[in-house]
Amino acid sequence: MRRLAAALVLALAAPAYAVPTPEQVRAAYRASDAQLLDRHGVPIDSLRIDMAVRRAQWVGLADISPAMRLALVRAEDRRFMQHDGVDVGALGKAAWDNLLRTRARGASTITMQLAALVDERLRAGAGGRSWGQKWDQASAARELEAGWSKAQIMEAYLNLVPFRGELQGIGAASQGLFGKAPSGLNQAESAILASLLRAPSAAPRMVAQRACALAREINPAARCAGIEWDVAAALSRPAAAAAPTQAPHVAQRLLKGGARQVRSTLDAGIQRDAVDTLHAHLAALRERNVTQGALVAIDNDSGEIVAYVANGGASEVDGVLALRQAGSTLKPFLYQLAMERGWITAASPQDDSPLEIATAAGPYVPQNYDRQFKGWVSTRTSLASSLNVPAVRMLQLTGLERFHARLRALGMDSLSEPAAFYGYSLALGSGDVSLLELANAYRTLANGGLHGSVTLQPRAAQAKSRVLDAKTAFIVGDILSDRAARSLTFGLRNELATAFWSAVKTGTSKDMRDNWCVGYSEKYTVAVWVGNFDGSPMWDVSGVTGAAPVWRDVMERLHRALPSRAPAAPPGLVQQTVSYQPALEAPRREWFVRGTESAQVTLLGTEKRRAAILYPGPDGVIALDPDIPAGRERVVFRAQGAQGLSWRLDGVALGAGAASHAWQPVAGEHELALVDAGDKVVAATRFSVRGSKAN
Repeated sequence: MRRLAAALVLALAAPAYAVPTPEQVRAAYRASDAQLLDRHGVPIDSLRIDMAVRRAQWVGLADISPAMRLALVRAEDRRFMQHDGVDVGALGKAAWDNLLRTRARGASTITMQLAALVDERLRAGAGGRSWGQKWDQASAARELEAGWSKAQIMEAYLNLVPFRGELQGIGAASQGLFGKAPSGLNQAESAILASLLRAPSAAPRMVAQRACALAREINPAARCAGIEWDVAAALSRPAAAAAPTQAPHVAQRLLKGGARQVRSTLDAGIQRDAVDTLHAHLAALRERNVTQGALVAIDNDSGEIVAYVANGGASEVDGVLALRQAGSTLKPFLYQLAMERGWITAASPQDDSPLEIATAAGPYVPQNYDRQFKGWVSTRTSLASSLNVPAVRMLQLTGLERFHARLRALGMDSLSEPAAFYGYSLALGSGDVSLLELANAYRTLANGGLHGSVTLQPRAAQAKSRVLDAKTAFIVGDILSDRAARSLTFGLRNELATAFWSAVKTGTSKDMRDNWCVGYSEKYTVAVWVGNFDGSPMWDVSGVTGAAPVWRDVMERLHRALPSRAPAAPPGLVQQTVSYQPALEAPRREWFVRGTESAQVTLLGTEKRRAAILYPGPDGVIALDPDIPAGRERVVFRAQGAQGLSWRLDGVALGAGAASHAWQPVAGEHELALVDAGDKVVAATRFSVRGSKAN
């Protein structure tokens, strides 16, 4: 009988049967999930793209538990290491049993099963395989054995064989049923998986019986009760469990194009630490009604994003791209603009006293965070300590249109409404921006005023364009790194202090709905937002208690073994010791653009100040609001040192210059002047009004 079966196999399998090589089979293999790699090629996340079957990435034989390999051979092909693809003895016995119809018996070896897995022509149809298919399968198995090693055959088989439901291959089955990699499968789990091969859809009770028998055959001391529990737990899982994700929103963005594997700019270690850090701090903030957060970290030079945490978990919202009110994080760009125009220096006095601005909706009265006023302070102190009233006065000086245009040039395209839509509260961050836009704007400061795009995929080096003046960008960065200057509001010891050089700014939006911390080191820019996606306010959360601790921890992780040095001053800057009279602040060394330096800043009384027009500023642009009825809108002219002088607009007298003057705006170009009793111009400015009123 056995010799007859062997003769038949040899005779019918004699013609060579073309089979693929191991390399071809692996190249044709496709995981059901596209894979996101970090910058070093480390898998960091995935996206399901094949809904018909679940296959993990190809698993090498060395990464499969020895227990699984032993269970496979015992369950499917005991003479696997001895035969040449066809087990003649098993084939003959199966043929004899089937002929006598005593009990159906299979005789397919692992190699024969692999032949059918790699060639669909050899797969069984609804009525099973034909005799011709069976002989072709045997022929193909012999060819596989001739060209493949036993290790290659077992590896390919375990990666291609279906286990249960949609789970195909050892990687998907191990993760889906036991939540672990194939290398970690124990003896009981291996017996269960091997028992599923012959009947993937068998009832749990049958699977447990087979697994118990197989496990005891391998190890007589195996406990069936434990195996039954493992089977019940594994087969009751609602779906194949996916591996933990680190950057799901990045995976969604980069893997939707159909690519099976995409390398990103993320760093797996940095990303993992950023996710863990954000989660830990959000847990601590939960009692203050903070439920969500987002984080992005960017390489200053290349613009490559090394960490991208879209939210704190349990949400589909991408907090890196979501638009939220920016709060005080826009102030550095306002002060830089005024410095760039030559209107102020870092030593210039700023007035932190009550301010009321007339608007169509009623008076706008900005307040500081602590509801107190500090009087006269320097530009350095005003910006570092994030005082609100001086910032609004600064916006009056620079002009709303000009500041709005500067923010747009920095990449804040989300500020898409006309400047008048935001009003003077834009100085305090009333406009909605994204965390990514804000981070890249600060990256422009870090790069000395050079602006470029950011990327999640590796690319060639890109040229940057100059948006900010290098000298004043440096001065703003120096202010944002000054612990002493920020102490007026934040104290000397706070979460903004790092053990290395860094420049940082916090921000909190109206009603404590958004809390930001954005800053940069020599190498990286990091931006953090915390709050609630539904817009509900936080409870008693400030910049140094909300986002700042996350920012600091991530920054310190980035610089664990990397120094961060202060940038070198660009040409055209000088340092000068400056003192104040009266002594508003202690004498200090201050940075100045060459030609603007001063050894002493003297604050004159109101009556002694040089006559100047404070608003509108030089070349200012005022936009008419179409929603305000004709005849109702007013622009208030403000001046200093104007005692004894008079307002004159386009040659027409308006009244005493010592008082503010409310003027009904008219579209066009205008010249405003302060004139003395002899009609001599003492101060003047030109501005324009845009838009028109509907009747």
